[in-house]
Amino acid sequence: MKLISYDYYEGRYFGYITYRKNSYAVDPRIYFETSKIKNLIGFAVVAPRKIAKQTAEVERIFLKKPFRYFDTMNEAIDRTNSLIIKNRYLD
Repeated sequence: MKLISYDYYEGRYFGYITYRKNSYAVDPRIYFETSKIKNLIGFAVVAPRKIAKQTAEVERIFLKKPFRYFDTMNEAIDRTNSLIIKNRYLD
């Protein structure tokens, strides 16, 4: 199975940022497969609402990658960029 991430990020590290403006549930089983994407270096949830942060805490259990939530998109972008730079130097 070829993942869309390979089409756009093959040979490069990337982070995933999701903006949870509205509250919704994600099937946590998806994170088992997501954890296998080698060049995915982190997962960030921008969750300005408390309920979205609580949902993200549960999701964190299932992902075997760095996972954090933030109040603002700028915080998430800064953290993701720093992870990309850090991982670039580990190669």
